[in-house]
Amino acid sequence: MLLLLFLVVPFIELYVLIKVGAVLGVVNTIAVVLLVSAIGAWLVKREGLKTLRRIQVQLSELKVPTDELLDGGLIMLSGALMLTPGFVTDMVAIALLLPPIRKIVRRQLKARYGKRFSVVGGTGGASFGSVFDGASSRGPFRSRRGPVIDVESEVDMPTYDSNGSPRRPDSELGK
Repeated sequence: MLLLLFLVVPFIELYVLIKVGAVLGVVNTIAVVLLVSAIGAWLVKREGLKTLRRIQVQLSELKVPTDELLDGGLIMLSGALMLTPGFVTDMVAIALLLPPIRKIVRRQLKARYGKRFSVVGGTGGASFGSVFDGASSRGPFRSRRGPVIDVESEVDMPTYDSNGSPRRPDSELGK
């Protein structure tokens, strides 16, 4: 599927560019492509920063930022699509940058892949369940608290003199 996508999309882009170029002219077509790319880059930055702020808020509230992380992935995908010259990929990218469209795509991703992912929290052994359900303490992993063993150790690391020969640790010099 991915191979087919890499083979078909460039041909579609070329076809659309040629058709638009025939209507608008070469210079106007290039200007429109550059304008759409500039608008897309601005949108990627704006939506990316908004999503980053929402992730920080969710983390500060000790919640798993599942929707925000999915949004971040979709924004990254749209940024990558903006790098591809052409109208079709730019329009798909700009569509992914619009929050209502992202919400629809996010909902479909959750429905399709939501049962495949789980997150186990590192603090206190809490379980977060499915990545996409936003719940806490649900899912296949349960909290198991056990004893905490705090270990400290000291190791005398060998030191070397200017000739590269190993030098004895200071603790052995006084003996």
